[in-house]
Amino acid sequence: MKALYLLAIAFGSSLVAQTITFNGCHNLFDNQNFIFTKTGVDSYNKGIYITTPVDGQPCGGLGTCEFKIQWNNTLTRWEFIADEGNGTFTTPSLIYYNSTGNNGSQRPPSNTFGTWIENTAITTGQCGGNLTGTNSTMTGDVHSSSLGTSDLTKSKIQIFPNPVSDVIRISGIDNGQTTQIYNLDGQMIRSEAFDEKINVSSLSTGVYVLKIVTKNFESHEFKFVKK
Repeated sequence: MKALYLLAIAFGSSLVAQTITFNGCHNLFDNQNFIFTKTGVDSYNKGIYITTPVDGQPCGGLGTCEFKIQWNNTLTRWEFIADEGNGTFTTPSLIYYNSTGNNGSQRPPSNTFGTWIENTAITTGQCGGNLTGTNSTMTGDVHSSSLGTSDLTKSKIQIFPNPVSDVIRISGIDNGQTTQIYNLDGQMIRSEAFDEKINVSSLSTGVYVLKIVTKNFESHEFKFVKK
């Protein structure tokens, strides 16, 4: 994709809080939605979201676009980046970034929380400034408060035993919808309807991430060790 012309983001959700859909920056892009799918988590348990399809997605008359939302732990901020054109993200361009109250959240902030700052060095100001609720939409697997995945709620949720040999038990949640298990490479290896007991006896020894998604699309993630 042609560097610089990246900016009409669209964050909105359709699948159980696993997608983000964005629409904005119409000066550079057509008025269309861009769908980001969560592909896993990084080493800090932060979600990684990439547009689908990664390659060949039309964006107005500018060619094809590949976008990614990810956590930059060095700069402690979420970043919206654009690929150089082949889906590898080896030398991406930074389009927006948000560093307000996000350290504790495993999901990126919405366009109405903190400030998604336009990187005018790349966009030359053609996006019309920082993201707001009036110039863009961003919905789905995002958060709109400083707690993100509510720390207060999460403190009431427990998984045990940990380490575990056979069955993980979940307590403190009454509106669970799904549970998902990821390896440390961010690959989802299991997804099933919520149950307070999860049999993990078939997993290989190692460290995993258990993600619990509620019926109101909140998500809670916990590391556990399989003995």
